[in-house]
Amino acid sequence: MEAYQLYPYIKSLHLIFVITWFSGLFYIPRLFIYQIEAHQKTKIERDILLPQLQLMTKRLWFIITWPSAILATLFALWLLHLAPDWLQESWMHVKLGFVVLLFAYHFKCHAIYKQLLKSTCKWTSNQMRLWNEGSTIILFSVVFLVILKNAFNWIYGVVGIIALAILLMLGIRLYKRLREK
Repeated sequence: MEAYQLYPYIKSLHLIFVITWFSGLFYIPRLFIYQIEAHQKTKIERDILLPQLQLMTKRLWFIITWPSAILATLFALWLLHLAPDWLQESWMHVKLGFVVLLFAYHFKCHAIYKQLLKSTCKWTSNQMRLWNEGSTIILFSVVFLVILKNAFNWIYGVVGIIALAILLMLGIRLYKRLREK
């Protein structure tokens, strides 16, 4: 099969694993929140909840999220090998910057995972709710960047990402108030 025929298949696989990677990154902080909140429960509740939440977290992290990150990256590298001209595009440089941020987010989630296993995590559930929005902001940035490419207006894009972050934080505050009632 020639490279131009192979490209759509590799691109499809890349997209599938990006989606499953983000799915894991969206859900893992929720499991972290539940574990943090389980520590505030009675001993009986904590002894039931924590082992189950830790098992769910381990399975999500090592069966879905990590493999998806690796496969998304391998297929991305293959795509760049098939279409090296993309590396000459300025939007691709910005996208790769967001990919670096995504990996930093991923590695920080891994560090939090290890802290929770040792019961040394200092994050509050509200801090974790804010952290949970990091992958959403990266996803919005990358999708708009990839779809709009050179038509992307940087000023509007930056203002839009800031507005999205503010809206997410306001939503979290509203949710907190509703939970406290």
